[in-house]
Amino acid sequence: MKPSDIRYIVVHCSATRADHPYPVEALERDHIARGFRGAGYHFYIRRSGVIHPLRPLERIGAHALGYNRCSWGVCYEGGLSPSGEPQDTRTSAQKEALHSLLRHLLSLAPTAHIVGHRELSPDRNGDGMISPAEWRKACPSFDASSEYASLTPSPRPHHG
Repeated sequence: MKPSDIRYIVVHCSATRADHPYPVEALERDHIARGFRGAGYHFYIRRSGVIHPLRPLERIGAHALGYNRCSWGVCYEGGLSPSGEPQDTRTSAQKEALHSLLRHLLSLAPTAHIVGHRELSPDRNGDGMISPAEWRKACPSFDASSEYASLTPSPRPHHG
């Protein structure tokens, strides 16, 4: 994939509980068990804020069905409360690392839009917006496109 192919930078969460570590090795193992050739994301951000490159940007990801050929995938560790409910569990270090990484990726693909995985759900009622009732998943457990709107070009993309 070339940067000019990239329309989206998709933010994900690992959908793991905030009180349980989920190291890179576990992520890789779980994705391989699902039939992928390694982790499907391009980057993974641990609670500590350490960014782990997983797939080269030139390689198609396996993170957003129907969008893998036109996107890069970034995942942060967490996304579930200790009781297992969707929750924005990003640490300060993760927020800083994610912001820095997204700015870097946008410098490579300046016309890309930052979206949360849930925003790529189908627009089932045809109103041009993806409402919570239409989400396939809660991932990344926060509104990524709103949070990073100042980094991306306008207008925001139409999903559907």
